[in-house]
Amino acid sequence: MANSVVPYQGQNYAKLKRACLQRKTLFEDPLFPAVSETMFYTKAPPDGVVWKRPKEICSNPQMFVDGISSRDLHQGSLGNCWLVAAASCLATEPSVWKKVIPNYKEQDWDPRRPEKYAGIFHFRFWRFGCWQDVVIDDRLPTKNGRLLFCSSVDVNEFWCALLEKAYAKLNGCYETLEGGNTSEALVDFTGGISEPVCLDEENIAADLEKKKKLFKSLLKAHSRGSLISCSIKPSPGEEMELQMPCGLVKGHAYGVTDIKPVHLGTGLLSFFKTKKLYMIRMRNPWGSTEWCGPWSDGSDEWKQVGRGEREKMGVTVRDDGEFWMSFDDFCQYFTDLVVCRRINTTVLSVHKTWVEAMLFGEWIHNENPLKNRSGGCSNNKATFLQNPQFAFDISLEHDSALISLQQEDKRAQRKSGSGKNLAMGFDLFKVELNRKYRMHTLHSKVTSSTYINSRSIFHRAELQHGKYVIVPTTFQPGETGRFLVRLFTDKSSHLREMTKDLPTPTFWKRCFGYPTIVTSVTVYSAAGLALSGSEKEPNVYAKISCEGKQVKSRVHTASSSPEFDLAGIFYRKKPQNPVKIEIWVKGFFRDTLLGSTKLMVDSETVDKSEVIRLQSAVPGASAGSIAVRISCSRELSAL
Repeated sequence: MANSVVPYQGQNYAKLKRACLQRKTLFEDPLFPAVSETMFYTKAPPDGVVWKRPKEICSNPQMFVDGISSRDLHQGSLGNCWLVAAASCLATEPSVWKKVIPNYKEQDWDPRRPEKYAGIFHFRFWRFGCWQDVVIDDRLPTKNGRLLFCSSVDVNEFWCALLEKAYAKLNGCYETLEGGNTSEALVDFTGGISEPVCLDEENIAADLEKKKKLFKSLLKAHSRGSLISCSIKPSPGEEMELQMPCGLVKGHAYGVTDIKPVHLGTGLLSFFKTKKLYMIRMRNPWGSTEWCGPWSDGSDEWKQVGRGEREKMGVTVRDDGEFWMSFDDFCQYFTDLVVCRRINTTVLSVHKTWVEAMLFGEWIHNENPLKNRSGGCSNNKATFLQNPQFAFDISLEHDSALISLQQEDKRAQRKSGSGKNLAMGFDLFKVELNRKYRMHTLHSKVTSSTYINSRSIFHRAELQHGKYVIVPTTFQPGETGRFLVRLFTDKSSHLREMTKDLPTPTFWKRCFGYPTIVTSVTVYSAAGLALSGSEKEPNVYAKISCEGKQVKSRVHTASSSPEFDLAGIFYRKKPQNPVKIEIWVKGFFRDTLLGSTKLMVDSETVDKSEVIRLQSAVPGASAGSIAVRISCSRELSAL
């Protein structure tokens, strides 16, 4: 579904264009007309605004002039630097902008065939699991003959103005674009996931190793088509977009347009590459107001770089909003960084590939605790586990998991006064290997995200083999809304929502016995495991079984003291039957039972951790001891 394209508001670009060409008329969009309400909803537009088509603004309009460039854009009178900064990043990556601006050559003006122009364009943005194809006409708001909002350096280039109009339509009107987060636009342009980096909180500037690691990570991300933006957080009480003495602007979004190590020296020094400097290039969406410190345009530091290297880097001495900085200075001044990663899910690729899983969910408020799905964050102990729960598996011994939680965009609802995002986040728990039904008691929490009223939240977790449950929540209980969970792992994770609380009470189960108690057993570790007469440490695994059901750990190679951390959950019909724990040695032809024990789970053993001595099944073998925690849940029983 992530690659599917849906016509926004049901408008089909090809059909609409064909109809206009047949009628020999220019397209006028009835769903986004050239009226004041299309621009603003809380204030009147400036006096003298006239909607004009590009041919009424210049004689030779084009989609691109000399190609697409991050230097093309100027913000205009709208407070949407976050969007323009993201568009600057977009222009640096052809594989991205060609998807956002589909079949751009066919859309462009053709002076040789003017009869083929219909005044209609379309752009694509990724929203909530699929690509939305947004159709617009080419009527743009102007004042005194100039574009009112985003424009290009070249008066006859219109890709950025048309892109901005399509994005405004997707979000309701132009005014809804005032104030925003660059990461939102980057996700809309790529379908990727945005990873925030707090440079000040992580103290990157003062930690050389962290700084090197971050530069290497950004260099790799940029080379693989990730889009990056940055900003400087204003101090409490400080006004937004305040220009600093160094030329940088606080509370203002910048697009990162290049990252590279630069070799210093000219002539033979350049040939031998004796010294290297980490550099980063950014662009101010205003198209002016640049960094004026070391390595700024025209500074003496550039004399240390050969002319050929400067030309390759595109160093210019003009106030066009684009400038270079050393990475040291960048980490010193900037506080926030957003890396929008385009996760590679292509099977045949030289780069690391990920397996994506994606599911929709909904926070629903209901007075019935078993039907309520809006329990709030973990501070609300009585209702927290009433939230939606999603299980997934980690099949490798170790795996990285990229988790993204996204809520439906509400920017378009600002006109009706309900355009605020919910504060949301998620917790991640490790559960029993054979769990099929929802959690009703808290398990071991592995990690959690921050809670924030952002449209999307990202978290990276390093996980061991096992089964995990994601619990996405709103911060406050009782809030409602739809959300999307995206999970990227090395191997297929089998992400699924757990919707049932108990096994279904069928007729036959009622006749022949139905579970009356839920028992959870965890085998943590074993010590001193050895085979008589063997110098080698055994390859061992653990097994837990009860009433014909069993769970088995992975095989621990050459280990006399394995850490199993094996958990199983059993829905028991006969509480008097024991739970059996076994330790096995993996053999080439057959496995050997090293030791076992049977546990009677009763009220006295509930929620206890015990060290239990195994009975050896092999003469002369030392089975050692095994730490077993036994817990029993009685919240839900057969009805």
